[in-house]
Amino acid sequence: MSILLGWPFHLVNLFTLPFPQPWRFLLRLAGYPGVIALMVLIVLGVIYGWRSQSFDLRRIHAMPERTIIYDRLGEEIGRIHGEKRSIVPLKDVSESFRKAILAREDERFYQHGAFDVIGIGRAITKNLQGKREGASTITQQLASDIFQLKRGDKGVFLRQLDRKFLEIAIAIRIEAANDKDQILEAYINQIDWGRQIKGVGEASRIYFEKHPAELTLSESALLAGIVRGPGSYNPFTSIEASERERNTTLARMVDAKVITQAEADAAKQEPIEIRPVWRRHYKESFAMDIIRRDLEIILEAEDIELGGCEIITTIDKRIQEVAEEALEKKLESVEKLSGYQHPTREAWLKIPEMERREPGYIQGATVVMENRTGGVLAVVGGRNANESRFNRATSAFRQMGSIFKPFVYLAGFDKGIKPSTPVSDGPLRPGEIKGGGTWRPRNSDGKFSGEHPASYGLIRSRNTMSVRVGDFAGVDYVAKVAEKVGFDTPMPKNPSSFLGSWEATPWEVASAYTLFPNAGKRFRPYIVSQIKDRDGNILFSTLPIAIPTAEPTSAIGVSRILEEVASSGTAASVKRLGFDKPCGAKTGTTNDFKDAWFAGFTSTLTCAVWVGFDTPKTTIQRGFGSTLALPVWVDVMKTADRLGYRAGKLNDNSGRVVTMEICQLSGKRATAGCREAGTTRTDVVTPDIALPENDY
Repeated sequence: MSILLGWPFHLVNLFTLPFPQPWRFLLRLAGYPGVIALMVLIVLGVIYGWRSQSFDLRRIHAMPERTIIYDRLGEEIGRIHGEKRSIVPLKDVSESFRKAILAREDERFYQHGAFDVIGIGRAITKNLQGKREGASTITQQLASDIFQLKRGDKGVFLRQLDRKFLEIAIAIRIEAANDKDQILEAYINQIDWGRQIKGVGEASRIYFEKHPAELTLSESALLAGIVRGPGSYNPFTSIEASERERNTTLARMVDAKVITQAEADAAKQEPIEIRPVWRRHYKESFAMDIIRRDLEIILEAEDIELGGCEIITTIDKRIQEVAEEALEKKLESVEKLSGYQHPTREAWLKIPEMERREPGYIQGATVVMENRTGGVLAVVGGRNANESRFNRATSAFRQMGSIFKPFVYLAGFDKGIKPSTPVSDGPLRPGEIKGGGTWRPRNSDGKFSGEHPASYGLIRSRNTMSVRVGDFAGVDYVAKVAEKVGFDTPMPKNPSSFLGSWEATPWEVASAYTLFPNAGKRFRPYIVSQIKDRDGNILFSTLPIAIPTAEPTSAIGVSRILEEVASSGTAASVKRLGFDKPCGAKTGTTNDFKDAWFAGFTSTLTCAVWVGFDTPKTTIQRGFGSTLALPVWVDVMKTADRLGYRAGKLNDNSGRVVTMEICQLSGKRATAGCREAGTTRTDVVTPDIALPENDY
């Protein structure tokens, strides 16, 4: 002890006192290297202890794990953020695995501190004998892995030495702040098992399709063996190498007396059975794109990065898949039409990947919403999310064409027009339309006729009649209605807007159309229903938000007309293609066939479909909404009805409206002659504006 405390004086005496006897000199000289070594260790301890303080130990237990996304039925549809990991408490891991990992990585884990002097001595001895053995404890490995201390030190001795000292210093801090079980739990959830698999939870699931609590002795030993070389010893890379490491682990367990030789022999006889590599594949979808966007708004950045959440969405995976398939099927058939003159997706896929640009082939979008909640069941923003990240469902603002006309009639009904009110289908006269100047739009068939009930103008999508209805309501009021129904872009206040010359997204169109089956109210669309943290606590929950949007009688009146559009008007192909349930719908086609639209609803769902090019151009000659978009809608809604989203009777009157049979030619109450001529129709109006019973 005196040598340790008085080493400076001894050092001075050594060189200042008379030369000592040889044996005393040698004795003193032998003691000084030990003293110097001790002082070096003290200095190193201070330096590395100080450096270790810059590492945040909270990261030990804050390991990023995947956030799992579920559809409304509990079906997993994706994983985002974090790492490929699922945190598992130590108590939920099989005893055989705990024994295996300790026997293989740190047999004396519960007997030593941050580093193991005996283990270091044993490793030095083995290495001198030409055998390879590491000396890092589990705590040291945890420190190195969490803080990525090995990065950049490969093959450089001084860097390796520096890293080792820092590793020990951090390990000492970890041991001081955590008990052994906490450290072991962090370790088994942190370590790498190859193929970007982090933690025993994911390793058990991916390799054996089971929970860590269910691991057998053989499986436990195999996983413990993989840790020694995740890239080389995992069974996906080499069954033989993983079997060899498993058997080595079993031998270590016998040596450590945690299992018997008989148990080890039995485990060695078990064949290595692993699940097929990467059985679960997640198809990238535009729905996931919206979910990611919403999470950035809902959650703090730190919560997103750490992951470990469960996200319950309104998506129905079955309908999402059908919507994707229906759109692709239709657009593939368009590209195969004789005389089709645009680039095709098939040709684009043949271009070498490094030479591909943003795809120029025909695109489309589909949005499906639940009427009574606003929940989004499916959203398709293009033909393939991997080929183009642009989400056309939410971000492509395209001219609406006739798809906007129902809202013009909604405004007209608010202002006093009835479905039976006579409106001229004749040519527009210069100056007739306020603010229109010499603008004189024609009907799509180039024909004009006399007066018809207002409802006829929507059923047959007559431009001249629709403009006159909009003019009656007033451009300012139509713009106000457009804003109320959910179109974010202000409607330009000119008469051409009555015919949908302005732009909206498929998402907006679908949301706006939900007011018709909802008797004038719509629900704010949403896709994230609930978020739970890793402990099951609810972090966020969405309640449907109803937005009163239109007068119920006006909305029901337009809805009934749209039912006739689907049964005998421009959308009559709905029935011909096999959807015979109650529905209302409207087609839309813009100038030169650049955009094709179809929007429609049943009592439960509303769906909007758009087809066109990212850079507007003619799709095909006579590329109407009824030709390009309607078939996609039918495929989606037929499947939805079959899956339980039943299409029932639309708009229960509940005493708010009455029906009356009128003559389409006179706009008056129908007579027997009208019925005989087949010119009758049923109007839905409020009792106060119903025509008198004898008004023929």
